[in-house]
Amino acid sequence: MVRFDARQCITASLAALLFMVGAQSVQAKGCIKGAAVGAVAGHVARHHAVLGAAAGCIVGHHMAKKKERAQKEQRKEEKREERRQQYESTSP
Repeated sequence: MVRFDARQCITASLAALLFMVGAQSVQAKGCIKGAAVGAVAGHVARHHAVLGAAAGCIVGHHMAKKKERAQKEQRKEEKREERRQQYESTSP
């Protein structure tokens, strides 16, 4: 009979999650990093590494999206400022 240790089950689940995330890396920015942090935190908090990894993936993706939005807005603002300066330098 084959016995599975709890660590083996968690490791296999985490590896599967990471492979799935890696396959969708274009849309899952921040997920791998968040999953790794969440897995460690979940493991420390009563051995819930898989649940922590899933939650970490969600939070990491949200934070990456938030950062991307802020960078996009900053680029827009820089372009507006650049256009304003060009307009002021060309007008009499």
